[in-house]
Amino acid sequence: MNKVKQQIHYWCEDTVQGKIRGEGVAVAVLDTGIAVHPDLRGKVVMFQDCVNHRQGVYDDSGHGTHVGGIIAGDGRMSRGRFQGIAPEVRLVVIKILDAKGEGSVEQILDGIWWLQKNHRRYGIRVVNISVGARQDLEPGKEECLIHAVEELWNQGLVVVVSAGNYGPGEDSIAVPGNSRKVITVGALEEPGMKNRCSGSGPTDQCIVKPELVAPGYQILSCNSRYPMNKNPYIRKSGTSMATPVVSGAAALFLSKYPEAENVELKLKFRETSERKPVEQSQGWGCIRIDRLLS
Repeated sequence: MNKVKQQIHYWCEDTVQGKIRGEGVAVAVLDTGIAVHPDLRGKVVMFQDCVNHRQGVYDDSGHGTHVGGIIAGDGRMSRGRFQGIAPEVRLVVIKILDAKGEGSVEQILDGIWWLQKNHRRYGIRVVNISVGARQDLEPGKEECLIHAVEELWNQGLVVVVSAGNYGPGEDSIAVPGNSRKVITVGALEEPGMKNRCSGSGPTDQCIVKPELVAPGYQILSCNSRYPMNKNPYIRKSGTSMATPVVSGAAALFLSKYPEAENVELKLKFRETSERKPVEQSQGWGCIRIDRLLS
């Protein structure tokens, strides 16, 4: 088992002991879509395609399937060994990126606007956006993206956004992770790593970013090419993989404390995170799911 995946898995196993698995919580995943994978069977309650406007679930990239598996995979292809963080959550998948993992600001905004109108219908509490653009967007587009995700936050959703992979220099947080309201996640540097790329703050608003870091390197999760590819799991790295760790943890917390509000959860993340002895921007520190739920 991959060491990082093992650490995430046992944080959950030791803490919740099978009792808290994300029941009653829906998570929206804005990404490249999601594939039909055994570990995700029955998880997707809604699929919205803002790119090709197709019907039926699909993922022509693989990125979104990997992210979805980190959040909600039940691990059936590994006899439970490679479960996601919250294997009982429901997923609402909104495709905003194409086969190359690219998308226009307009497509991303379409997905966010759809979510603003429909989140209550599907009981969505958490939004995972493992997407980030550089801060050199055309005039006005950065502000539109930030305003859109902050409106989701204002509606009571827990919005979790990747810090992007443009670091490690200062002011390298991707858009819309540079929003002052959302929870921005960087990838925890592993010992011996030489090439750090996780985005770092502060932002132009002097906000500490990212708020949290989480394991994000060599994470094993669902392979969208299975069964055409014989391996049901594949490794990917980056802040995109760290972000769903936090989204899954948020779903666990809201499953245990369904009346909790997004600001309350954000403060709880701050109180329970752990500083790691690595030279990188960690914000409040590394997520600790055991402390979060204790």
